[in-house]
Amino acid sequence: MLTGAVLALVAVVVVAVTTTGGRDGEQVATLDGRPVTRDELLFHMGRLAPTVQNELTTTYHLASPFSWNAKTGAKSALQRLETSALDEIREDRATLVLAQDHGLVDSVDFADLTAERTEENEARAQAVEAGQTVYGVTDFSLEEYYTHRLTELATKLKDLLSKDAGDPLHVTDAEVRKAFDADPDSWSANATTYAYTQLVVQVPDGAPAGFAAALQRRVDAAGHLADVTGVADAKLTTATYGGSGTTGLSTHDQDLVSVLGELDRGEVSAPVKGTGQITYYQLDSVKTDTDKAFTEYSQRIRQSLVEKKYATYLQRRADDASMHVDSSAVAAINAKDVQQ
Repeated sequence: MLTGAVLALVAVVVVAVTTTGGRDGEQVATLDGRPVTRDELLFHMGRLAPTVQNELTTTYHLASPFSWNAKTGAKSALQRLETSALDEIREDRATLVLAQDHGLVDSVDFADLTAERTEENEARAQAVEAGQTVYGVTDFSLEEYYTHRLTELATKLKDLLSKDAGDPLHVTDAEVRKAFDADPDSWSANATTYAYTQLVVQVPDGAPAGFAAALQRRVDAAGHLADVTGVADAKLTTATYGGSGTTGLSTHDQDLVSVLGELDRGEVSAPVKGTGQITYYQLDSVKTDTDKAFTEYSQRIRQSLVEKKYATYLQRRADDASMHVDSSAVAAINAKDVQQ
């Protein structure tokens, strides 16, 4: 009889552990019927803790040292962190569920993702030991792997869901053209030619403290760089620049495009101070080859539209997801759990 009682008790304990998954695996919520576990919630709370702490400290003028038990309006700081973490889980699960729907992952469970990270680290360690090339991190922390995995899945989903007409993220040629026409200035750097005047003034050794201010007054009075007079060691030149954008340029060319791109025709720039000299630029004319600009930027515009559609599509799925929170299970989490 005693043996039977012990066996019955063991059976009850096994059932209890299996049902709850232990304290760390305890279910604290469901999202569209899928479990959200305590360790998953704590993981996201840990990720968000620094950001939420900064926001709450600023908003509610909390005293130092910071305490998660501090009152922040109608809720404690800890409760606001829990809400932020649950919101993040809702949004991230939208990516994971979408990836599962399209066969990119087998499971959206947090425990499976952590196990996947362990397997990945083991595989990378074996590759390193075998003298093979391993790209990127050789030993992912859980947060590093989580971020890496979601980024990887998002990239694949954007490609997969934008390929063909009728796909939810597909961008038509007409949409690309419309976006270009709506803001052509943002897509013209690689096809714009600037004609400009440049005035370079050497700053003499031992120049008085008011040298730059006096020069500025002369430039302002003249209105045009060609009309600036009475300045020693000044060199006036004209030139053109264009067609290369800002990618892969020298620092000087990047700075030049940055200055010219902000000027209206005939406008003189603010002084650009360098070592031993002060330079002014005046935009004389600007010409953009619209056809060239559209050709060079169409792919970038298309990708930006895919990004916008993806964000909207994912947010809609997240908003439509049904989350039920076990208030008592969440309330059992305390400040010490976050600090561990």
